[in-house]
Amino acid sequence: MEDQCIYSYLAGIFSGVLATDFLRYAIGAGGVYLIVNMTLAARLRSRKIRADSPPGAQIVREILASLRTVLVFALNGTLIVLGAEAGVVPIYTEIQTIGWPYLVFSTAVLIVAHDAWFYWSHRLLHYPPLYRRFHRLHHRSHNPTPFTSYSFDLGEAAANAIYLPLILLVLPAHPVAILIFVTHMMLRNAIGHSGYELFPANRNGRPLFDWMTTVTHHDLHHGHAGYNLGLYFTWWDRLMGTEHPDYHDAFRKVACPIPSPRIRAPQRISETSE
Repeated sequence: MEDQCIYSYLAGIFSGVLATDFLRYAIGAGGVYLIVNMTLAARLRSRKIRADSPPGAQIVREILASLRTVLVFALNGTLIVLGAEAGVVPIYTEIQTIGWPYLVFSTAVLIVAHDAWFYWSHRLLHYPPLYRRFHRLHHRSHNPTPFTSYSFDLGEAAANAIYLPLILLVLPAHPVAILIFVTHMMLRNAIGHSGYELFPANRNGRPLFDWMTTVTHHDLHHGHAGYNLGLYFTWWDRLMGTEHPDYHDAFRKVACPIPSPRIRAPQRISETSE
């Protein structure tokens, strides 16, 4: 009877985490695809990075692979919950315990540290022996879609999943910070694979926020695998010399510059003699 209670307890935690992870993928990847790749596709035609569109069979493959990734993430999330309940993972439930400034700080650390983790683990996965076993599936989507965001081999899914429990061992975090982190991760990932340049450009056609990766930035990675390995930020690619040399030119071709403000010339006041 006691074993049945334990199994029921674990099954309850896992099913709850699984439902949350599945909904995050379905709403994130599916929502971006529905809005960007379908509803707004005609309006965004000039921002489409590639002329052709991915075949339906690719999308089916991506969704099936993503369901496996969701399972891996759910197992990982279950371990985090169990670790928190055992007092091993320092998740606190009252924001006032540490305060709002720390909530903002910890959320920023989760995102920035994840970008570093992703860059270096991603770079390692491109090492040929590892690439063939752990990363090839993701790059079968040469022309990516939002559903590509979770289309991983089993090993790559595990490499992406393990980041969160590892950093939570040393970084106390509130569930709100974790929720913001995983939501940001999902949306940036889905948008980055959408195939339409959604990030704004300045008047010179360069990215307005050049420290952030754009859709073109990651799309180039799917076309030229040795370049543009970062996830959220361009810092590591520029520091390590792995940013594609034609990135800004490629971005300029599909980006929409912010229009310059129109300054009206002062009207000339005619002088009249009495």
